[in-house]
Amino acid sequence: MKHPEEYGRLVQLSLEGSREAFSALYEATIQDVYKTVHYLTEEKADVDDIVQEIYIQVHKSLKRYDVSKPFRPWLTGLAILQIQTYRKKRWMRFRIDIKALNYAAAKEEDFSHQIVEKISNRSLLADVDQLPFKQKQAVVLRYLNEYSQEEIAEILDIPVGTVKSRIHAALQKLRQRYTRRILIPGKVEKLHES
Repeated sequence: MKHPEEYGRLVQLSLEGSREAFSALYEATIQDVYKTVHYLTEEKADVDDIVQEIYIQVHKSLKRYDVSKPFRPWLTGLAILQIQTYRKKRWMRFRIDIKALNYAAAKEEDFSHQIVEKISNRSLLADVDQLPFKQKQAVVLRYLNEYSQEEIAEILDIPVGTVKSRIHAALQKLRQRYTRRILIPGKVEKLHES
């Protein structure tokens, strides 16, 4: 479902208490939300929890949704906020764990630097995964979710120029990695380590 009127109708019915309408809204949007969360979350085991939290927030926030604006960018904005909240919580947990390890003077190997799960073995997705978070976020919203630069600016609450510069910088990095891989075929593994 891509028709704005249909989203508006489902939002209105959901606000009136229709569980079926909220369920239909969920079904119409879950694929985009899930893809976004999956590509912007390092720990893939947390994806389902983040998606669940997003829809809890959607349910709580529907009354604040401005029906004169498109629904999908509003929803994606909520998703991005939840992903950022997750990243902050994860960072705090990581810092607490490190402090606890240091305090206990435990000599355990730290596996946090290893990649837990690869999205795909394809080199492009691996390169996208290596981008700084803000650039990765812009690339995922632009090319995975097919949002315009203006919609991305609204979702992230940043100027359009910032969106353009993040996408431009990300594409430059991806081109450089691709060029290096072509010029030095045996060095692919070393490029991913850096």
